[in-house]
Amino acid sequence: MNEKHDSYQSMISAVQDFHNKHDFKNNGGEELTYRIALMAEELGEISACVTKGGSPENLAEETADLLILILGTAIAADLDLNQAFWRKMEKLMKRKSKMINGRIRVSEFNLD
Repeated sequence: MNEKHDSYQSMISAVQDFHNKHDFKNNGGEELTYRIALMAEELGEISACVTKGGSPENLAEETADLLILILGTAIAADLDLNQAFWRKMEKLMKRKSKMINGRIRVSEFNLD
């Protein structure tokens, strides 16, 4: 992969270019409720791909769709998602995990 295309900034710039091309800001494309609905739709497509035995290539494409929507939401809401990601990872790395119904969970467990 081209190193130029292997960074958060290059991805956010590409999504910003897409938003600009279609004038999302002035045509409702950056409205947050709408974007949440689109993300739910894309998550459903990921789910369908997994549960119906879709190919790894299809799963990658559907996951990329969701990532593009998430990056676009960061643009629409003026979020520094890069900083938020690393701040959250720092918190996650300090958490303990639990096995629940045979699957690992890493969460803030306040039920104890």
